[in-house]
Amino acid sequence: MNKLELISALKTNADISKSEAAKVVQIFFDSMAEAMAAGERVEIRGLCSFFVKEYKSYTGRNPKTGEKVTIKPKKLPFFKAGKELKERVDH
Repeated sequence: MNKLELISALKTNADISKSEAAKVVQIFFDSMAEAMAAGERVEIRGLCSFFVKEYKSYTGRNPKTGEKVTIKPKKLPFFKAGKELKERVDH
């Protein structure tokens, strides 16, 4: 399912216009992204959680030349499926 399909499902199930459904979906995604950018964890009980992992700087190697390269510290978003979602997918 992609974003347009989600909008369409919301439009059908909530009996609202496509533009209203698109606005709701956009607000939802923007709010999640803003929370994660602020370092907050986003948890949707029974479905999933999103969180940010921080990685420190380290020395790596360029695989082509073998030269040492300093990798900058970074933050990456992660997704973890909830128990109910795991059970639903497994059946």
